Amino acid sequence: METRGVAAVEELVILAGIYAAISGWTVHFSAAKPTLALSNLVVGIALAVLGLCMSMVPERSQDLNFVVLLLGAWLIISPWVVARSAGTGAILSNVITGACVCLFSLVAGGMLMSRSRKT
Repeated sequence: METRGVAAVEELVILAGIYAAISGWTVHFSAAKPTLALSNLVVGIALAVLGLCMSMVPERSQDLNFVVLLLGAWLIISPWVVARSAGTGAILSNVITGACVCLFSLVAGGMLMSRSRKT
């Protein structure tokens, strides 16, 4: 039953990854900041693939949660690292998406740790 909850959280990572991948075109900063849009595309695809892999086998996803956490942190800081003067929309989109990804990773990791303590 608890692995269903972990799989549900990892499915949210898939959705956040898809949003991160298309955010450059939905928030309309792909023309002004193509490097940031490309970074979001790569990170978003990676998050979606990791989320898919983790939701298929949630018992073994504890090691990948750290990678998802790092990718979420990259989404948060990438507007300042990749695009020196990103617009407000790009910054808000990346910070909110990255914070959600970090939260999802921590929740899934906590659920997996509590499950391993009970067994």
